[in-house]
Amino acid sequence: MSRLLRAMIVLTALASCGGSNYSAPRNLDNACSIIQQRPSYLKAMVATERRWGVPVAVQMAAIYQESKFIGNAKTPHRYALGIIPMGRQSSAYGYAQALDGTWDEYRRDQRRFGARRDRISDATDFMGWYMHESYEKLGIPKNDVQLQYLAYHEGRTGFAKGSYRGKNWLMEIAGELQGRALMYHQQLQTCR
Repeated sequence: MSRLLRAMIVLTALASCGGSNYSAPRNLDNACSIIQQRPSYLKAMVATERRWGVPVAVQMAAIYQESKFIGNAKTPHRYALGIIPMGRQSSAYGYAQALDGTWDEYRRDQRRFGARRDRISDATDFMGWYMHESYEKLGIPKNDVQLQYLAYHEGRTGFAKGSYRGKNWLMEIAGELQGRALMYHQQLQTCR
């Protein structure tokens, strides 16, 4: 076998293994459609619900808001003078839009050093861990997506200080998430 042929076989094998499907499922307003298209999402969220007690519908609503179910989602770039790139708005990445520091804290705390933000099972486990910690430290019920999301967005310290109170746009989004979680919950009852 020639060197060129062997190299082509190796490259083809590597290329077929490396591609991940980071695109969003169609019809993000239908939980049944989402899990029909991506059964791994439901498997990951059910495992997180069992481990951390955060309902699947709450996880789905939060992931919808954070990344619209796009695994490699990143924050937009910032520009100086409207044209000079200045980097991203934050280090948030993946399904859960976890920041570098918070993600590192999770990996250390849970000893999950191989966890990746663009892997749904790791992202939902992170989200469950974070919301469980918010329950433990702040008393926020795990099924209260509105308060959990405010603590998730502002950080637990910011939430405790009430930093969200001056952000009407954030309060509006958190309220909408409550409705989305309820919608997902009702839909999940019919498609399981």
